Amino acid sequence: MASDDILKGKKILAVDDERDILETLEEILHQCDVVETSSNFESARELLERNIYDAVILDIMGVRGFDLLDIAVRRKIPALMLTAHGLNADNLVGSIKLGAKSYIPKDKISEIDVYLKEIFLARERGIEKSGSWFARLSSFFDERFDHGWKNKDKKFWEEFDKTYQVSKDELEEIM
Repeated sequence: MASDDILKGKKILAVDDERDILETLEEILHQCDVVETSSNFESARELLERNIYDAVILDIMGVRGFDLLDIAVRRKIPALMLTAHGLNADNLVGSIKLGAKSYIPKDKISEIDVYLKEIFLARERGIEKSGSWFARLSSFFDERFDHGWKNKDKKFWEEFDKTYQVSKDELEEIM
């Protein structure tokens, strides 16, 4: 995995309607230069439109996360979706289709720095679409969602498997 140095100097925006989640993110991402937070759509939109960030972490529910994702993608700011109440296969697929770099369950918040490091490392290597996050979480999603959950969006997942294929080296790095 990338060294902790990759987070140094980074400016992150974290958006969630739960204050304790924002505090946890600030704590976990202490090595970042700046972790700005917002607990609602309006202030998050203003921050996103006014400032430059290295990445944004977005909740889906309560803050209009998909609308914020649209703004982040238009501004070419890598977005990581972090959700609990919106944790379902449709939102996972929708997030990726809309341009999210990863989709992380809040159950895995303690590993958020790892997922951000993967985004930054992929960017440094010129990799636009990295499936490392999904390789790490696929068994979690298999257990969480109904049996055969990928069948609903079979064409999407076939394309995802081709586009986001993880190399053996990448897989070794994340394990």
